[in-house]
Amino acid sequence: MIAIAAAQVFTGSELLGETSVHVADGRIIEIKAGASPGALQLDGLLAPGLVDVQVNGGGGVLFNDTPTVEALLAITEAHARFGVTAIMTTLISDERSKIAAAFDAVEQAVRDGMPGLLGLHVEGPWLSSPRRGVHPEKFLRPLDTDDMRQLTRKRSFPVMVTLAPEQASPEQVKTLTDHGVVVSIGHTAASHEAVEALLAAGARGFTHLFNAMPPLEGRNPGPVGAALANREAWAGLILDGTHVHPVSARAAFAAKSANRMILVSDAMATVGSDDPGMTLFGERIAVSDGALRTSAGTLAGAHLDLSLAMRNAVTMLGATHEQALRMASTTPAEFLRQDHHHGRIAVGNRADLILLDDGLIPQRVWIGGLPVR
Repeated sequence: MIAIAAAQVFTGSELLGETSVHVADGRIIEIKAGASPGALQLDGLLAPGLVDVQVNGGGGVLFNDTPTVEALLAITEAHARFGVTAIMTTLISDERSKIAAAFDAVEQAVRDGMPGLLGLHVEGPWLSSPRRGVHPEKFLRPLDTDDMRQLTRKRSFPVMVTLAPEQASPEQVKTLTDHGVVVSIGHTAASHEAVEALLAAGARGFTHLFNAMPPLEGRNPGPVGAALANREAWAGLILDGTHVHPVSARAAFAAKSANRMILVSDAMATVGSDDPGMTLFGERIAVSDGALRTSAGTLAGAHLDLSLAMRNAVTMLGATHEQALRMASTTPAEFLRQDHHHGRIAVGNRADLILLDDGLIPQRVWIGGLPVR
């Protein structure tokens, strides 16, 4: 057993003064006020490890290129350095065999107990062609019987899918959610009525709000209007100052609050790597003014880590430190229905922890009670 004492502790719901967190077998077993005898005493803010529901790559590796256990290790290790203790590794639209390989790799890595890996996010290929972004059009298609069989198979890890109402029916969404799949709406130009039909069928939220969606109009609310008006739906946000204008981001924050807004990185291979560019489906993309773009100027994922997105929430949204932390840890864990394991400092939860300085920069990181930084 170990005990970690910090000057302040944010549990995911409240900010405590000096507190000791006791850990055994990778889980939190006790939380006590003050510094326990023999505890590791640290200055700073102890908080839940960050949870990122959209990670395409990191450490020079893109999961689509190599959907293997080795790739997952490189990606999780790259993001752990930024305080991310649980990722949903993300596969963007690809061929059927690649989706199968991604499931196999995540299954093996989870079985092996890979630190920092939570589950798989399959982003497409069930997306709207006009709103596909950098997703190759040749892979886009409707959700079919084979897909449903693959997605609803019993898994030992959480599965999230991003799909568009143009490519999936409410009946299919209900079947997915009945099998525990977390359904998110994205890459769509559907009407608000079509979007609301999927929400009524069980879809839980929206993937990178504003991006790959038509703008909100007074007489045509579309997906953005549906997302902002629905009090229960979660919404992901890429908060790098480029994907979404800070004013639009503040409007979304005002509508959704820290209880429904999820900060995501949408990170590509360049995060945690010295290489300022990468290749995506044969096309070179490079970091320019802090964002990844194709030669035509199309945004291609993000050069962003979740701890920076969290700090941007303070400067761009006017969020408190507690609100920013919640949007990067507790809220995404709740969205995934994993907050009984992740995103909280609570008895019984995994001891995934980060120590932050006054600027919310991670200084130390623990996954399952073991230090990784």
